[in-house]
Amino acid sequence: MSYDSSSDDDKPLAKQNGHVSSPKISKAADRAMENSVSKARPRPPNVSIRNGPVIDDDAMDVDSTPNGAPKRKSRSSIGQQAVNYKDNSDSEDGAPLAKRQKKGTNSESDSDDEPIAKRNRGKLPPSIKETGDSTDDDKPLGTKLAQTKANIEKAAAKEAKAIRANAKKPTPKKAIKDESDDEPLAKTKKRQSNGVASAKKTNGVKKEEESDSDAPIAKKAKKAAPAAKGKAAPAAKGKSAPAKKAKFEKEDTKENSEEDEEEYRWWDAPKKEDDSIKWTTLEHNGVLFPPEYEPLPKNVKLIYDETPVDLHVEAEEVATFFGSMLHSTQNVENPVFQKNFFRDFTDILKKTGGAKDRNGNKVEIKEFAKLDFTKIFEHYKALSEAKKARPAAEKKAEKAVKDKFETPYMFCKWDGRKEKVGNFRVEPPGLFRGRGEHPKTGTVKKRVLPEQVTINIGKEAKVPEPPAGHKWKAVQHDNKATWLAMWQENVNGNYKYVMLAANSTVKGQADFKKFEKARELKKHIDRIRADYTKELKSEVMAERQRATAMYLIDKFALRAGNEKDTDNEAETVGCCSLKYEHVTLREPNTVIFDFLGKDSIRFHNEFTVERQVFKNLKMFKKPPKVDGDDIFDRLTTSQLNKHLSSYMAGLTAKVFRTYNASYTMSKLLQQLDPTKVLSVAEKIKLYNDCNREVAVLCNHKRTVGTSHEQQMEKLGDRIKGLRYQQWRTKMMMLDIDPKLKKKKGAEYFELDPTLDQEWILQHQQFLVEETRTKIQKKFEKDNEKRQADGEKPLPEKELKERLKAATELEAKFKKENKSKKVEAEGKGPTVEKFLAAVDKLNERIRTLELQSADREGNKEVALGTSKINYIDPRLTVAFAARFEVPIEKFFSKTLRDKFNWAIQSVGDDSTWQF
Repeated sequence: MSYDSSSDDDKPLAKQNGHVSSPKISKAADRAMENSVSKARPRPPNVSIRNGPVIDDDAMDVDSTPNGAPKRKSRSSIGQQAVNYKDNSDSEDGAPLAKRQKKGTNSESDSDDEPIAKRNRGKLPPSIKETGDSTDDDKPLGTKLAQTKANIEKAAAKEAKAIRANAKKPTPKKAIKDESDDEPLAKTKKRQSNGVASAKKTNGVKKEEESDSDAPIAKKAKKAAPAAKGKAAPAAKGKSAPAKKAKFEKEDTKENSEEDEEEYRWWDAPKKEDDSIKWTTLEHNGVLFPPEYEPLPKNVKLIYDETPVDLHVEAEEVATFFGSMLHSTQNVENPVFQKNFFRDFTDILKKTGGAKDRNGNKVEIKEFAKLDFTKIFEHYKALSEAKKARPAAEKKAEKAVKDKFETPYMFCKWDGRKEKVGNFRVEPPGLFRGRGEHPKTGTVKKRVLPEQVTINIGKEAKVPEPPAGHKWKAVQHDNKATWLAMWQENVNGNYKYVMLAANSTVKGQADFKKFEKARELKKHIDRIRADYTKELKSEVMAERQRATAMYLIDKFALRAGNEKDTDNEAETVGCCSLKYEHVTLREPNTVIFDFLGKDSIRFHNEFTVERQVFKNLKMFKKPPKVDGDDIFDRLTTSQLNKHLSSYMAGLTAKVFRTYNASYTMSKLLQQLDPTKVLSVAEKIKLYNDCNREVAVLCNHKRTVGTSHEQQMEKLGDRIKGLRYQQWRTKMMMLDIDPKLKKKKGAEYFELDPTLDQEWILQHQQFLVEETRTKIQKKFEKDNEKRQADGEKPLPEKELKERLKAATELEAKFKKENKSKKVEAEGKGPTVEKFLAAVDKLNERIRTLELQSADREGNKEVALGTSKINYIDPRLTVAFAARFEVPIEKFFSKTLRDKFNWAIQSVGDDSTWQF
């Protein structure tokens, strides 16, 4: 793209230290920079070679409200160690060795006083050489990844040119004749709906003739494969097809009676002419406010300087915010958290009359260190434990009451359709956590009152009643807005919105538009890449910086980044807002990024880049620039997105992440052979392997979680347990027919070498204890049921009688260990039955081994990030249809609801392509 010299883009932006790049790059400066860089042979470009030490995204800590209810999830951030809330006195000495969790031995503490770039240098994370798949090929993995990326980009360029060439072809005259009024009505061309489905296939998507869309996805009967494929639809195991159909009809009837309406298939509906109008009628019941604060018992007090103090109810509530979360040490031990809490707490004390001792004398609270919240914490901990220990019947009854109370808020009427509301609860008051090193962490989040809430609802609809004695801030009827209610929180001044749920029409349409926009990018990707590659050598600094940023965003999935108010928000950055200290260059072409990214998650990665890109970054960092100066000082995110929109309407930097993930996944899935005979577990691993490659190529990585080794050890123990069970089964065969040892060979009956005697003894003890625990729980459950039915509980004598089974099992194991023989078990034991059992155990072992290999391969890549946010769900649906794998194996119930539009629009069509 040509650069307009009259634009304001060549003007320096206001920078922290006033150090900015020259507006023009002279040929002499270019040559000097070329001569200053290393002449060593560069490594294969466009590859992520090391994923840095960020905290595992999967580690989530749930903040709790004073009453123990989960409030929200927050991701761990930089500088925080995994906190063990378990009491140190709790020992695992009594647990079997095979079941104990492995203790970490190399725990390191990060100092908040050190710069980000200097932290965690004790041990570098695994490099690409250490984490690559083993292969007989001598070619380095980095070279292979670079070649794979290059091949996919070549295919994308070729496809883009073909799409544009086809678009330029004139429409045949025959098409006009086909739409003539003289043609029979049956032959008239049908109008396509939303570009998703039509009577004929469009992009491989077809409209189903007979829809069962009013049934939940998980309950739908799998459609019979077309006769052309030469395969008969298999009947349900153990059931005839008609019986299954009848069952589905019964469930559908029940579902319809609950919902009293059919599912709205918006993907089949005609496209709206005015897309800005979101609804014509809207009815809902407002928001659900948290319960009022329940004061502490008289014997539970906040203690200041060893003196119990009385507080006004408002101040006491704020004290409980801190006291109830003493277990969350990463928060309550944070000096910034303490400082902000203490400031707000003392302000409320001043407004409410302060603190007093038991004699009514005023107590001046001046130092945070003298506050003791232990009694408050113990009170809420006891309440939580008592709540968990309640009988199942009581919990069930309470849940039924709660569900009945919340039901009116859970749904709204949107254009006459019943739609689920996402977050209808107003967040309770508490202490603001924030993510990363947020400057306002610990600040008191005040209780939201109805007077702060604005309701958005249809003009003809009944406005929901506010709580007694209150009124709404405002009621409006904005049909271009998709929120139902809104208020402003006090900590950051952000607006909070009540929106529809993830599986709603509005959210589904937003997802659909996101992926369709990424598909639209296919037409232009070759021109964009060619242009920014050319501009990497531009003489205009603004153009060269823009081209370099586009390269990083396209190749390595960096986010564009937005300007932050660093006084009130954590200083997170993206590509366009990178600072001098965030980028380290290592000859000949390695770039190391280290900064706080989205949600204050540390982004620490090493990439190999094109030689020209490396030279550009070196130029952007040259003196007099120092720490605090911007790398891209002549580029902003808005300027970058404005430039991208010149290629395609609505194109922004974030579309590249979706495009690259979806297009790469599409190409990888096309290379798979569906005719190959594989088990379901093997097919799932095949899909995950493609997903993993997308995650690596698109840089959706994570650091190995602290719990990974423990999880792998548990999985290994499960596999060992099945091998032990298999060995016992084989020994039972010998008990029936000792001659089998000669027929099958002694090797068949040998103990697996991974099972040593110490492990076997520990595993046997575990099996005995597991049997006892199961008997105990079954006994308690039976008594709860009898109590609910008004019957007398079973006596303790019954429990002792049942527990004899565990004692007998223990004695059996001792006998087996001594005699090295295993007596045949079960009713009518036969060799044939045991052979079948051995085969089934083999299948289970194979499945777990595949899971183990899959989990080990996924330890450094975020498959969920790619699959949920960036890979078009229709690709997954098409793969499931093509390889005849249930969609439930790839999408959880929540994701099946979220991507219902993709599941329904693709259906059984295995030919759909991105």
